[in-house]
Amino acid sequence: MNPNGPYPGRQLFVGMTLNGNPAVVYLVTGRSPASRERKASLLDNGVIIGPLGNQPYDPLRHYTAVKYDNVSAILSVSNGIQTDAIFETYRLLFNTNSTPSMDFMEKLLDGAQAEPDNMHTPRIAGIITTNPAQQLIFIIGIKRHDMPAQAFQIEPALGTLTGLSVYKGKLESPEGFDPAAGLPKIEFKGKTAIELAEHLFEISKAVYNGDDIRVCAVGGIRSDDKHTWQVAMRNR
Repeated sequence: MNPNGPYPGRQLFVGMTLNGNPAVVYLVTGRSPASRERKASLLDNGVIIGPLGNQPYDPLRHYTAVKYDNVSAILSVSNGIQTDAIFETYRLLFNTNSTPSMDFMEKLLDGAQAEPDNMHTPRIAGIITTNPAQQLIFIIGIKRHDMPAQAFQIEPALGTLTGLSVYKGKLESPEGFDPAAGLPKIEFKGKTAIELAEHLFEISKAVYNGDDIRVCAVGGIRSDDKHTWQVAMRNR
């Protein structure tokens, strides 16, 4: 079962595999038919959440979810327009040999604001990068409409990923995720990106008004060469 209940909305986790490889996984779920009429697709060094067929572009439902670089080995993940800004900011910090602190994540999320929908959907994001000492840095953050953005630096254990969701609660009455209640974790024993995507997809099965709410899951694992990202998707 998903650690954030039957309806996490959009959800991300960062951490490490049992072999010590950096890993990320992103989940999209939706209660309405319009929310479910989407798919994840690879595009250059990233993954976009886009429409099925010839549906018109919607900036709240269609966006770059994952962006990565096989030179710096940086990867960003988020549920909206902030993905590219976060990626470029932390890549600039990497290229200038600067410390990738949580402050940058909070400022970027505050700038993005919560989504302008009737549920004030929070913005969530994550970044995997390294500091000037070449130590891995895992940062996740959330921006709710009713509080300043909060970021958290994660110190993952092997085989464990820690994350955030936009919602927590019942399918009929979801509430904005509150990080004060604790950050959800998942255990992962696999070795590949598709195994990771399948794992989160499978534990997130839930039905609303007779339909499976799952849209897609995207998994990413950095290879043993410490630069190359392997990315895979599971669409409904």
